[in-house]
Amino acid sequence: MKILMINYEFPPIGGGAGQAHLSILKQYTRKSELQVDVLTSAPKPGLVTQKLSNNVTIYTIGVHKKNLHFWRKIEVFEWVLRAIPRYRHMLNENQYDLVHAFFGLPTGWLCYKTAHRLPYIISLRGSDVPGGHARLQLEYKLLGPLLKRIWNNASALASCSEGLKERSLRFLPSAKIDVIPNGVDLDRFHPAINKELSGELKLLTVGRLSGTKRYEMLVDAVEILNKMEKKVRLTISGGGGLLEQLKTIIEQKKLKNIINLTGRIEAEKMPDIYRSHDMFVSATMQEGMSNAMLEAMASGLPIITTKCEGCDELISDNGIVVQKDTAQGLADEIIRLSADQQLYKKMCAAARRKAENFGWDKVAEQYLKLYQRVLSRKGK
Repeated sequence: MKILMINYEFPPIGGGAGQAHLSILKQYTRKSELQVDVLTSAPKPGLVTQKLSNNVTIYTIGVHKKNLHFWRKIEVFEWVLRAIPRYRHMLNENQYDLVHAFFGLPTGWLCYKTAHRLPYIISLRGSDVPGGHARLQLEYKLLGPLLKRIWNNASALASCSEGLKERSLRFLPSAKIDVIPNGVDLDRFHPAINKELSGELKLLTVGRLSGTKRYEMLVDAVEILNKMEKKVRLTISGGGGLLEQLKTIIEQKKLKNIINLTGRIEAEKMPDIYRSHDMFVSATMQEGMSNAMLEAMASGLPIITTKCEGCDELISDNGIVVQKDTAQGLADEIIRLSADQQLYKKMCAAARRKAENFGWDKVAEQYLKLYQRVLSRKGK
């Protein structure tokens, strides 16, 4: 089987979708019967070819990237314009069996234009599905009809959570959508030994610094805990457009000594970051499925989060979904869990057990089965 995969963002660019794509590719390197070419992006102009393994080759098309975590419209257009001829060249030079695109737009559009030549599947990731993402409301309205045509012509659609599938079906009720969740590297991310709550409570949140994550709510929750004289420290790990704004808010609230903005941290350092904290907290309003939550769970951290897509699959006896969507609601649940050492230990153990259902090997196998299903229909 020979597959072409397309993703307009890929590490170090972007967030969870790029990391998920790379993790799936690492699983594919073990499949000698599978040949994979990847067409993606890079933060500097130029075309670079690199071998991830004998059977996986990555072609990056560089753009004038200003911020690794945020795509300006002009950067998206630049990548698409540069990708079109390379994509057509790759199709002409290779006998691919199908194309696998991450995101319905802009990458799914490339596949849509060549659907008469090659079947394609789309991984729906979250930001490419019309919904509550305030920054993209105009784009949803303008591009909605095109997006529906792209979805309707796909041989398969796969969302990364049941919640995202539900949002997708509100946009296109007739769509047939598989759910293939995100995964986690269970070897790299593992719990600390003999973890107990003692002294200062160390909270962690990880993700792109964007409005949908509602970091201000977490800051407000820590302010509440601080005023109650609770010993607490919050680490916010990630880069993005809100970095300077968050710095200003934290300084105004005089919380610089207890809230640490790390910026983006290199991936190899993240396992130690998780293990050095006590709980993972989130105020996000929208997710596909959170890679950060999965990594925290694999590291044995209980999750305290506001309700969002993907939560139902991830949170049961391993965390708390806050019923009151407020800073006070988050603060109350943090206090409740930190005051119960026995419950905390149970949730730590449950977090790891839950994460073990989401290994990347299982995710990769589900995609391979989806490829085979599409190709079996093609042969009829």
